[in-house]
Amino acid sequence: MAESPGCCSVWARCLHCLYSCHWKKCPKERMQTSKCDCIWFGLLFLTFLLSLGWLYIGLILLNDLHNFNEFLFQHWGHWMDWSLAFLLVISLLVTYASLLLLLALLLWLSGQPLHLHSIHKVLLLLIMLLVATGLVGLDIQWQQEWHSLHLSLQATAPFLHIGAVAGITLLAWPMADTFYHIHQRGPKILLLFLFFGVALTIYLAPLCISSPCIMEPRDLPTKPGLVGHRGAPMLAPENTLMSLRKTAECGAAVFETDVMVSRTTDVASVFPTRISAHSSDFSCAELKKLNAGAWFLERQPFWEAKQLSGPDRKEAENQTVPTLEELLKEAAVLNLSIMFDLRRPPQNHTYHDTFVNQTLDTVLSARVPQAMVLWLPDEDRANVQQRAPRMRQIYGQPRGNRTERPQFLNLPYQDLPLLDIKALHKDNVSVNLFVVNKPWLFSLLWCAGVNSVTTNDCQLLQQMHYPVWLIPPQTYLMMWIITNCVSTLLLLWTFLLQRRCAKEKERTGFETAVLLTRINNFIME
Repeated sequence: MAESPGCCSVWARCLHCLYSCHWKKCPKERMQTSKCDCIWFGLLFLTFLLSLGWLYIGLILLNDLHNFNEFLFQHWGHWMDWSLAFLLVISLLVTYASLLLLLALLLWLSGQPLHLHSIHKVLLLLIMLLVATGLVGLDIQWQQEWHSLHLSLQATAPFLHIGAVAGITLLAWPMADTFYHIHQRGPKILLLFLFFGVALTIYLAPLCISSPCIMEPRDLPTKPGLVGHRGAPMLAPENTLMSLRKTAECGAAVFETDVMVSRTTDVASVFPTRISAHSSDFSCAELKKLNAGAWFLERQPFWEAKQLSGPDRKEAENQTVPTLEELLKEAAVLNLSIMFDLRRPPQNHTYHDTFVNQTLDTVLSARVPQAMVLWLPDEDRANVQQRAPRMRQIYGQPRGNRTERPQFLNLPYQDLPLLDIKALHKDNVSVNLFVVNKPWLFSLLWCAGVNSVTTNDCQLLQQMHYPVWLIPPQTYLMMWIITNCVSTLLLLWTFLLQRRCAKEKERTGFETAVLLTRINNFIME
């Protein structure tokens, strides 16, 4: 570390004030950082890494945050899209930890002691506790998101590698400074071994990186088709006729819905004594009295959704609960297919056991082309195939029973690593993955060759004409080699420069000592 001057400069005093919350002059002699302060510096660095990692996790989880919103709505009863608040809080944590770490590094390089103030210590412990709580909650409630994170590395690993190389290169200066200020041989060798061991690991990380988007542009598969999840829920109230029409307008080929009544109605004001009643306990006439669109204007389910125009607002506030027959006939006019699952009534309901047949009767009586119906429920599938042989049977697992060979699969996008897309295509099996809302994920599935995706954001994915990134293998190899070579040269240059500076300081110190000795001898004489 650089030698401390006799007293602090203004900027050094400012840094010391911000880090230790004490405005005072630096001591005339260099003060050593205590072991306790070194431990707190290590915790600060760990907090920075944890908050940065949580920011990465948060950005990935934004694709599925609607599940979190619905979870809180079911338990809390109040709707809010937590995306913006989620990102804001994480960004503040990362910014705070980053600035504090920068202050510590500047103080370290200027030779000042790292006396972290108690307020900062408390805040660091709170950040670590908050991140740990978030990780535990994620593991308990949404374990499938770990598969999402694993999948995200295929989309981000090449760029995370470049960022890691840049980070280890920037750390070379303080590491070299520390190395040449350590006088004991053992700790010096240990520090050098650890630092260059980590650097070598980062340099070789691309050997373990694989991504579908590292491919030749000519091999890029056809863009996946779009399936509107409950229609176009960012443009219109979900599961309504308006949402159906918006699905067709944004280029989707399929409208996905569940055969049940959505809770997104004004049932609390129309039937206040039946708020907790199951939707199947209402007659069709009673359901038609409910408004299924006003809620959408009061609280937008997605904060990034665009504002509705005047005519769209008027149409949305007048939406009612559509029947299955109405959806089918409107979809036929718009040339849309419909994929649906069934949500059975309660066990003691009149139609609990006959729900599948009742639904099938409704589909057949609508007199729409059977091929436009994508039948997803596994219940009584043999009967459905017999009565409506031209319906497209959609399976929620790669393999049916021994006599079935699924031709259409509908799976969570987290299952992508388990699928051999090319082999499925050779068997003429189409694959639809759900729910895909973010461009990075859509791009990854596009490169992987997925046939279609179910999305809440069809208007955004419709506008994508190319994956977010696509790198030919040879180009990526050159990027890897050049990045590592530049970093290696900078590391060597930094250590050599610090060695030269250390020797210069040693020589200057020796000459100063000799001069002081001569002056002292002259005075004594």
